[in-house]
Order: sequence, then C-alpha cells, then structure tokens
Amino acid sequence: MIEIRSLRYFLAVADAGSVTAAADLVHVTQPSLSRQIRALERLLGFDLFDRSDKRLVLNSAGRQFRGAAEELVARFELVERTAADIASGKLTSVRLTATRTTMRDVIAPFLAGWGPEDPMPTFQDELPADIYETLTHGADLAIGTERPSDALEWIPIARLPVWAFVPAGHPWAGRDRVRLADVLDEELLVLSEEHQSRRALDAAVRAAGLGYREQPVELSTPEVAQAMVAAGRGVTALSDDPRFGLVPVPIGPRDDTVSVRLYAAWARDHHASAALGAIAARLREFCIGTYGPEAAFDR
Repeated sequence: MIEIRSLRYFLAVADAGSVTAAADLVHVTQPSLSRQIRALERLLGFDLFDRSDKRLVLNSAGRQFRGAAEELVARFELVERTAADIASGKLTSVRLTATRTTMRDVIAPFLAGWGPEDPMPTFQDELPADIYETLTHGADLAIGTERPSDALEWIPIARLPVWAFVPAGHPWAGRDRVRLADVLDEELLVLSEEHQSRRALDAAVRAAGLGYREQPVELSTPEVAQAMVAAGRGVTALSDDPRFGLVPVPIGPRDDTVSVRLYAAWARDHHASAALGAIAARLREFCIGTYGPEAAFDR
C-alpha cells in the first residue's frame, strides 16, 4: 500500500533535485530518504527518476506520476486540516448562501472589511425558497428572507427597506417616503415572485387590504427594472442599491416601511457553531451600522 509519507518524500526529491537537499526539507536522514524512494519505486513497479552525478531528475513515468501524487497529498492535507478544525471548533473556511441581491448588496460589502484572521469565504446564490435547504448540503451559513425553522440556530440580521425607485426629476424624488397606495397607482414594474423584494411588496399589499391597479409588468432582474425606470417606463420597488441615477424612496410610514427581513441560520450541530454565530452577529452589526438603527428587529 502506498503511504502518504512516501508520496511526500517523492515530491520533496522531485522539487529539490537531490536526496541530500530533500532530506533537509523533510527532516529525515539521507540514507533513510533514499531507501523510501527505492521502496516506492519497487512498489510501483517502475523508476521515477533518472540518476546521474548525484542528481535525481524525473523521468517520463515520474513526471506523469507527479500530478497524481500532488493531488492525493493535497487532498490528504485537506482532510488533516478539516479534522483539526472540527476537533478545535475552528473555522478556516466558510461557505455562504444567499440570494444574488443579498450577496451583492449586503454580504460582499460586509466581507470587504474582513481581515487575514477571518475564514476564507466561498459563495452560492440561491432562490429564497431554497436558502436554508443548502445547510444540509455543505453550506455553513445561510442568509435568508424567511424566518428559519427553530430546528436551526438563527438570529435576525436586519430589516432592509424596499424602495420606490424614480428618476431624479420625479415628484417623489424630494420626499422622505411615499404611500404604498400611491406606488400602486403608478405604472409599476416588478420582479417575478421568486425575488425577495417582490414577495415583500406582495405581503405589504395584502396586509394593507389593497390590490394592484392592473397586472404589473414583470421583469427578470433588478438591473433591468431600474433601467426601464431610467428610460421613463414607470416606477419599480426594489431592495437593491440604486443605479442609473435613480432616487430610492421608502414605501409606507416610518413605523411600518415595506421591507425585506434578513436572517442568518446555521446547523445546531455544526462543529464551529460558536464561530458561525459570531460571524452572524458581526453581519447584524454591519447592517445596522450601514442602514441605521431602524434596520434592527427582534426574533
């Protein structure tokens, strides 16, 4: 059976070009390292090096074998690091899931302030209905817009306003907020129902006992919706950052603004549950610092 140690010795000799130099790198004696390389070659059934003038140069078989050896050693080292992290409760990497809008407008600005001591993040964007399901498929921390199940650990992050976006010359551009009923009277451009801002708008319309004046125009992305507003085709309601010189205006009274609520959730039995909770708390602080104290809400 090939041992990981033997592959590491082989790679050290391949990199150093001699047993003497490699022995210093892997902290073994030169005779011991030579025996390990010969034993590996006997096990494989072919030579890995051309030997001349005390130099060891990879031959064709050795060059072909090197890639597989490097991949296997790298995978084993990942296993070692993962096991050590689990045993210690550390988090050296974190896989985040959220909607694309949340990832772009909330998560990315938050991560811009991370330091070298923070875990390396990876990302996965999902539709709102699928966010928390990713926690059973490898995600560490999920940022969703629906209240998580109590089977998960979770905290509220922030309540982010759904804005009415209008051109700078629109009469609403100078207001501090606009009534929901007035928004519904406009030529309204909305996103499809899987988007969080559309779901928040629909919920507010139902709660107020109102209805759309007519079937609103549905567009595929927030960017397209804002582009159409800039082109003078109507008004849209989004939780995105403004583009194309548009002016965002909060919808509804100050104590009941139409908004998207964000939650952070993670598995109760996650080996780094405490570390994930600390990241979620930092995200909450970041959002409240960015959007103001009115963004805070309780469980």
